[in-house]
Amino acid sequence: MSTAPAIQTSDQHIDFWDAALVPKFNNWRHILAGGLHLQGAKMFPALPLRRGDSVLDAGCGWGDSAIELARRVGPAGSVVGLDRCGAFLDDGRADAKQAGLTNLTFLEADVQTYPFRPVHDFCFSRFGTPFFEHPVAGLRNLRSALRPGGVMTMMVWRAPADNPWLTLSKEVLLRYLPSVQDDAASCGPGPFAMTDTGAVTRQLRFAGYADARFERIDAEVLVGRDLDEAVAFQLAIGPAGEVYRKAGQQAERHHHTLVGALKDELRKFVRPEGVMMNSSSWMVTAQNPR
Repeated sequence: MSTAPAIQTSDQHIDFWDAALVPKFNNWRHILAGGLHLQGAKMFPALPLRRGDSVLDAGCGWGDSAIELARRVGPAGSVVGLDRCGAFLDDGRADAKQAGLTNLTFLEADVQTYPFRPVHDFCFSRFGTPFFEHPVAGLRNLRSALRPGGVMTMMVWRAPADNPWLTLSKEVLLRYLPSVQDDAASCGPGPFAMTDTGAVTRQLRFAGYADARFERIDAEVLVGRDLDEAVAFQLAIGPAGEVYRKAGQQAERHHHTLVGALKDELRKFVRPEGVMMNSSSWMVTAQNPR
């Protein structure tokens, strides 16, 4: 009987996360975790969870989603939060301890290659799977963590046009700066790698899942407590941040012009609670066949 070849994750992508992204993500945690809470507020009540379930949260980051999952499955259940960035997990452990949760543990590992055992009822991944270098193999490895009949749910962003909070500022910067070259260092395929429902359905089928379902979730997200912070966030994180970073000295020379152009564009999104922009995602659910 033949077996699928083992996958290897790229050292380039791992090094890019550690060197370029983790420090920025930590600086902007209040936006990346707190600012997206309205997406979570619509998502978590819809998850097919039961009290007492065993759950894997794959790519859990700071652990805020794992903490919510642990609360929902209750003391009789258990949650493993897995991420390959140990700096994120340290915060998750501290927050879980402060919350008094005893049914949550954290594991530093690569979700695409970790040797799981089929012990979990439910697997969850929030905006992590689009960064898989080998999506079918990565999804198949996640399935290996599920019991027969177990359920996997992943959150993925819909099309760029449906997510101006991630794309509008990039469009503004490209009026002044060159586009990012295909061979630039990156964190993997990127946030919009799983927007096509047909392609994702095929990936899930090839990975061995059944009954793929897609539910659209739309919500405004906070991208800054004020206009200055929103502009700084866009220049640091996401597609616009990538354009700005790769432009180097050219971006620095045009910094004031870029800030002014971004403020002009983002001013229309200012609300009393901060700068709020539209976001749209798919909640994708599939089953490990019995």
